[in-house]
Amino acid sequence: MTQARPERQRVTISDPQVMRALAHPARLAIMEHLSSLEGGATATECARIAGQSPSATSYHLRALAKFGLIEEAPSRGDARERVWRSFSPSYYVESGQDADSDARAAELALVDAHLTRDGQRTRDWIRRAPEEPVEWYRAAWFSDSLLLLTAEELAGLNEAVQGLLEPYRRRLRVADPPEGARTVAVQYRAVPID
Repeated sequence: MTQARPERQRVTISDPQVMRALAHPARLAIMEHLSSLEGGATATECARIAGQSPSATSYHLRALAKFGLIEEAPSRGDARERVWRSFSPSYYVESGQDADSDARAAELALVDAHLTRDGQRTRDWIRRAPEEPVEWYRAAWFSDSLLLLTAEELAGLNEAVQGLLEPYRRRLRVADPPEGARTVAVQYRAVPID
């Protein structure tokens, strides 16, 4: 019986070099996939997720390992098989308020890569929505709300939303998902506007 690793805390990424390395669409896909799995995945398994060949994916996996974002996982029994896993199920990117222009540019590049991926997921859904089962068509939701909050209230709202999402995280349910469960991308942003 394989014993699960204890839940690890969120890792903060503040190094501009790491941010730039992560700002690649294939690497974002790989990181998201590995962060949602307990046992890890091989380059071949990650290649399907990243839309790349296994050899190109191996290159990206080694780069992510070089920057300390993933590590080799214990073998599944075949010594030739190289399994990779993430260090943490959750990453937070922040260059800091006092960051220099290089760090700010790296952070923006990584955020842009995330926003591009999230926007593409939304466009893909809109294109295929008419062919989806009616229950999924009706369950999908887009919302844009303007709220009037204090910084303390916003922090509390963010914490409450994360608490609502936590029991549904893929890595917690992947071993025994309910019948009919699908992976759903949820983007949540709460930023003050002028």
